[in-house]
Amino acid sequence: MKLRHASFLFLALAAACSAPTPPPTDQPPDPQAAAQHARDTQLRDAMQKPIQKAQGVEDTTLKAADEQRDQIEDQGG
Repeated sequence: MKLRHASFLFLALAAACSAPTPPPTDQPPDPQAAAQHARDTQLRDAMQKPIQKAQGVEDTTLKAADEQRDQIEDQGG
């Protein structure tokens, strides 16, 4: 009985100490960016549109703040 336990323990330790098998070296997949160009462009445009709108509002707000600051300075404030 002890021999059976010892042999089982030896086999388990031997299996745990062996080097793992390396993964197969397949070719990497071909890029699919060209096939999805139209869909990606629509998604990018949909994301960029509100950002560009916000940048336009920011420019307008900064310009209005500069004009208000100039008016305050002209009034002696």
